[in-house]
Amino acid sequence: MKNNDKEFLVEQIRTKYSEKEYTQLDKLKALDKKVSKPANVFAYVFGTVSALVLGTGMSFAMKVIGASMAMGIVIGLVGILMAVINYPIYKKILASRRKKYAAEIMKLSDELLNK
Repeated sequence: MKNNDKEFLVEQIRTKYSEKEYTQLDKLKALDKKVSKPANVFAYVFGTVSALVLGTGMSFAMKVIGASMAMGIVIGLVGILMAVINYPIYKKILASRRKKYAAEIMKLSDELLNK
């Protein structure tokens, strides 16, 4: 093992056991996550629900769980509509959260860049 590899390995192990300082960069990353997480959670949950609604509609339309093809088509169309509007709603939530936290993120990033 080369000396540089050995030092790198020792440093990696050492950092696992040393106390981590909470820096401004960590705060900036946390804020960025705070902005995007609610929009992502909404998109995943709403997308999953819309896929389930669409699948239920398909099952009705194929007369697997019901005898009404018309009801299956209606339910399927509702699922398709939900899937189509998922992305615009996601973008709107994300834009609103970005607007809400923009000043704080810009201030913190300016502090980091000016150091």
